[in-house]
Amino acid sequence: MRDATPLDNDSGTVPHPADSATAVIDAQGVVTGWSAGAERLLGYPRQAAIGRSVIRLLGVDADMVRGLRVALSGRSTTTLLRHRDGQHVEVQLRAYPWLDGEGHAQQLVVATTPERPQPDSATAEEAFAQCHLPVMVYDSELRAVRASVGAERELALSEEHMRGRRVTDILPPHICHAVEDGMRRVFMTGEAEQFHVRGRARPEARERVWSITVSPLRSSAGQVRFLELSALDVTEQHLARERLVLLNEVSAQVGSTLDVMRTAQEMADMAVGRLADFVTIDLLDSLFRGVEPTPSATGMVALRRAAQQSVLPGVPEALARPGDVDDYPDSTPPVRCLATGRPSVHRTVDENHDDWQQADPQRAEVVQAFGIHSVMVIPLRARGITLGVAVLARHRREETFTQDDVLLAEEIGARAAVAVDNARRYTLERETALALQRSLLPRRLTAQEAVEVAHRYLPARTRAGLGGDWFDVIPLSGARVALVVGDVVGHGLRASATMGRLRTAVRTLADVDVPADELLTQLDDLVTQVAAEEETAAGHDPGLDLPTGLVATCLYVVYDPVSRRCAAATAGHPPPAVVTSAGKVDFADVPPGPPLGVGGLPFETVEWELPPGSLLALYTDGLVQGEEHDLGSGLALLRRCLDQPSVSLEATCDDLIRTLLPAQPQDDVALLVARTRALDSSRIATWDLPSDPAAVAGARAEVLARLAAWHLDDVAFTAELVVSELVTNAIRYGQPPIQLRLIRAAALICEVSDSSSTAPHLRRARTFDEGGRGLLLVAQFAQRWGTRHRAEGKTIWAEIELPDRRA
Repeated sequence: MRDATPLDNDSGTVPHPADSATAVIDAQGVVTGWSAGAERLLGYPRQAAIGRSVIRLLGVDADMVRGLRVALSGRSTTTLLRHRDGQHVEVQLRAYPWLDGEGHAQQLVVATTPERPQPDSATAEEAFAQCHLPVMVYDSELRAVRASVGAERELALSEEHMRGRRVTDILPPHICHAVEDGMRRVFMTGEAEQFHVRGRARPEARERVWSITVSPLRSSAGQVRFLELSALDVTEQHLARERLVLLNEVSAQVGSTLDVMRTAQEMADMAVGRLADFVTIDLLDSLFRGVEPTPSATGMVALRRAAQQSVLPGVPEALARPGDVDDYPDSTPPVRCLATGRPSVHRTVDENHDDWQQADPQRAEVVQAFGIHSVMVIPLRARGITLGVAVLARHRREETFTQDDVLLAEEIGARAAVAVDNARRYTLERETALALQRSLLPRRLTAQEAVEVAHRYLPARTRAGLGGDWFDVIPLSGARVALVVGDVVGHGLRASATMGRLRTAVRTLADVDVPADELLTQLDDLVTQVAAEEETAAGHDPGLDLPTGLVATCLYVVYDPVSRRCAAATAGHPPPAVVTSAGKVDFADVPPGPPLGVGGLPFETVEWELPPGSLLALYTDGLVQGEEHDLGSGLALLRRCLDQPSVSLEATCDDLIRTLLPAQPQDDVALLVARTRALDSSRIATWDLPSDPAAVAGARAEVLARLAAWHLDDVAFTAELVVSELVTNAIRYGQPPIQLRLIRAAALICEVSDSSSTAPHLRRARTFDEGGRGLLLVAQFAQRWGTRHRAEGKTIWAEIELPDRRA
């Protein structure tokens, strides 16, 4: 560098060139001087730097150019310069005015590297050694090199004792394998890993959850030579997550059914293994009858075991079985828990627990036999009422119950108690609905000779409640019988009550021998009227929560054992299945009518002949339609099942229920199976009578002769009187042709038919009237009597009770 003279500058003394990297820049920005320090700092030899533009030599981007220009303007700045090898070098730049030997103005640029604090190796070592977080360094052979004071404290070993030892020599076996596997993976991949282990860091310590982080320590060449292993105690966070998961599972799974016992068992299953080793759940006995519980104030308290569970197979700790009633002395914690509604925690060494053991020696033996050391009693409360208690015990887990465990158990118990109370209320409502439904369904079918019957009724076991399915067998005049099945759409008390009204209406209409299509028309009007009444009631009282609309279906079948003919009409109901005596299965071709409640559409009756011994199967849609199959496949399955002969009608019903229904049917099911009979012609007598009063005497004689042949002399007088009055009325008030028929069935049936449609009625005869007492006498002597209308006239009939020959 040529001799030069610095100019005076108010910026301070120019640093000595030997102390810094310096360069001389002329007015055009060309390097004219380059010191050895600059060569060392930036890598450019003197001959490569002289004569080049300083901007092009050292600045490669806008920030560098800006920094150089700031420095050349005379201000100090920190900027990055480009080293010859392409790297960036951070320097402190300052330019000073300068004159060369010829007096030309130049600038002396001085570059110094910023001073950086040098690490204090002794301080770093002390910081590592005093780290309270468990940290250890391992070499490539997985042997300990360093250990922090936190590691020494947790492992109860000194750093000198751990140095050179593997993880398997330091940690318990249930932890060390997971840790060593993670360390090997980090050595192989060079990527840090984080995982959790659970256990004891040393045998006498409590079990904890650790978050382990294994990080690679690289050399200057980038090779992984050592590993750093740090452990963070995350037990509380882990337990909090476990509690949250448990509560979520309790909310999702406990109370999945409206069954008290099942709900209690779900709670016990959830708690065992995760919160306790042994759990019992006892509820007040009245709860199982659906009655709101009222615990006893003094003395022994009877609790029914609802559920129990243990980590040991077979629950050997239990003294009772689910369903048993267990008596607790009034001084025991469960009874106090019932009275106060507050939880309690006991250790077997506590004085209170000693009192419990003295009052209940059997449980004291269980505590001693299984090593139970901690007991928690939790009330099961819902709507401010204590329903029962849950007793949780530990004998496998060494930790005693903590306050956090009490809070968790209380939350689980509260959720389970709500589910149990819902199940109790559902049980009460269900029993009420069942009682109503049983009172509306036939308890005992009336004896008749037309068909042999078997039936089944299965109420649905769902939250929706009972439905409105029903069936009936109604004896009709002339030894005929009506078979009925129906279904009110919907569930609950409304459906059951509507079903009762419809069944009563069917019996009333059947009693007056209304034809099948006319009977369904009358039912349709009734359903429409009921729906209108409910709508009006809901309009007057907005608080009533009544569903809109009312729809029902019905199938009405009449079988005559004399003519062996069957008549049927349907209102939106599946057709009956018919199995002939030859074993052929088919569905009756009954014209489909609209459901009841639609209104305004006609119904149609169809008739067909049935051989004796044929089988009729009437059912509601719950039998053939459900989650497992639709209506079409259900009917096909019903056909295949009926195609297999059974030993009895009862066995047929059982086969159908078992084949077509799941264990828990989602809808009510009514099933009515009937095998037809035929009355032998020898039990029937028919006479055509002229419309002449003189024919009455001949009719009486014919009847007496036939009764003598039937050995029914005991009812000859009554039959003679009844026949005389009925024939006389037909001749006097009816129209020919007139026919008299006797049927010997369960009762003696007398029928007189004529072509007049005028219905007879009872009259009140005065004292001196010569007539008007005919039907009154018939009503007095006959077991029952009535009139049925036919397309060609009417039939007046009377049934006379026959003596019991078995007596």
